[in-house]
Amino acid sequence: MADSICGDSDTSACGACGAEMRAWLDTRDFNRSVSGQTFHYRKCSACSLISLANVPGDLRPFYSTEYHVHPETDEAIEAGVAHEKYKIDLVRRFAHAGRLLEIGPSWGAFCLLAKRAGFEVEAIEMDSVCCEFLKSRIGVTAFCRNDEAAALAEATRPDIIAAWHVLEHLRDPWKLIDAAAAALLPGGVLVVAMPNPEAFQFRLLGRYWAHVDAPRHVHLVPRDVLRSCAERAGLAQVLCTTQDEGSIGWNEFGWVYSLPHLVSSQFGKRLLRFAGRKISRALSFPERMEGAGSAYTSVFRKPS
Repeated sequence: MADSICGDSDTSACGACGAEMRAWLDTRDFNRSVSGQTFHYRKCSACSLISLANVPGDLRPFYSTEYHVHPETDEAIEAGVAHEKYKIDLVRRFAHAGRLLEIGPSWGAFCLLAKRAGFEVEAIEMDSVCCEFLKSRIGVTAFCRNDEAAALAEATRPDIIAAWHVLEHLRDPWKLIDAAAAALLPGGVLVVAMPNPEAFQFRLLGRYWAHVDAPRHVHLVPRDVLRSCAERAGLAQVLCTTQDEGSIGWNEFGWVYSLPHLVSSQFGKRLLRFAGRKISRALSFPERMEGAGSAYTSVFRKPS
């Protein structure tokens, strides 16, 4: 991982397994340039969890107003729903009815898909504007909370909990996994999608990789770490893949939005964004090998 390893020798305890964490890489907020601060990630010497050492006390300023783009027309809503159809297709492989709770739904494309598929839908979302949209336009119950784990106690006990690219944003994702396992009804499923720190792209691009997304991504969680934490909470893994449609879609995103970080000129960024699409197609075969993709999806079931 060229030009990525940081030089300090600070250590700390891993939040997942308790082993020693060592300095790993330094990076900046390349994706949104909210600040010029340097962010330091550490890597666990045992389980390989990667965690941000200097998490800002208040992360809200790093989620700019355009982070959640709300559709203004029915046509825009339908376009967003069509883009996320793969999510409901995946969920229906494991559950066909019941109560579904989505954590971090943004404006609610997946919530609407789940509602149309016959699920009883609730949501937990920290953005107040998104919550209002969920209630008024999508027509689902939405809890506007900063503490997702605590909010699970307020929601109706679900048959399905979905967290699409949410856990990496949390200071304590392990707490949420425990809370989700406790909240699920017997036989229920937890669906989690996350960036893959074992990805082919990460090995090549290092600190410039768009899926690092400092400081919004507090943790980069290997698949085995997520599985171990879920199993400790009493859940059994029934799927883990980098080859589902959603995960594959993040491969092109990675190339298109990472390569422009290598240059400063706007012309150069446009050129590399175009090149990223070409590279994505050229490398589609190795990136579709299991475990090499930029993201993964895991599904866990609670014993009946």
